[in-house]
Amino acid sequence: MSETQRHFHEELADVRARLVTMSGAAEAALGRAVEALLERDEEKAQQVIRGDREIDKREVDIEERCLALLALHQPMARDLRLLISATRIANDLERVGDHAVNIAQSASRVSKARPIVPEPEIVEMARLTRKMLSDAIDAFLRGDAAAGREICLRDDQVDALNRSVFRILLTHMMEDPQMISSGMELFLVSRNLERVADLATNVAEHVVFLAEGKSIKHHAEDGGEAVS
Repeated sequence: MSETQRHFHEELADVRARLVTMSGAAEAALGRAVEALLERDEEKAQQVIRGDREIDKREVDIEERCLALLALHQPMARDLRLLISATRIANDLERVGDHAVNIAQSASRVSKARPIVPEPEIVEMARLTRKMLSDAIDAFLRGDAAAGREICLRDDQVDALNRSVFRILLTHMMEDPQMISSGMELFLVSRNLERVADLATNVAEHVVFLAEGKSIKHHAEDGGEAVS
């Protein structure tokens, strides 16, 4: 292996490491936002909101590094797919951070309202979405297409919980109009968690693209062909 090739592969490893760090930051922000909701903790909510700028910076940094490597080395096949996927995953993680901020903002508003116990479905949604995100990044690092496909299937569980939360909250709000404000905030939390699960699914789809050169987005693999 030439010195140039060795340096290139070191740079690829650095991109992977930066993605792991960014994923950890996004996952932590999501967890802290949910904690702020459950604990009615205004300070935790504000920590999430303030910390979003750092996640944004990490996305820009990864994108710039990937573009530089594409321009300097003009990689082919798997290395090319890795850089393309890394750029897209960084964007997905940045959006996870945005949804964490949305949840934190709802948590902040709920903390000032009449105490209300979030439905256990919301707690379960938070657990599932964080696990999906963590597993998707792990699958990406291992290039495990089978794991990526399995993670995509989990999105249906989160969707079902989101629908359940909507029905439950609607019933509560109809029975007690004073709960409408808090109920709407909890529905927004549920909706944001559902979107985070969609983003974790995106990451899992990038895993399949990396490993097999095949797009499974929108069931494209049903009639698509692999890209070498």
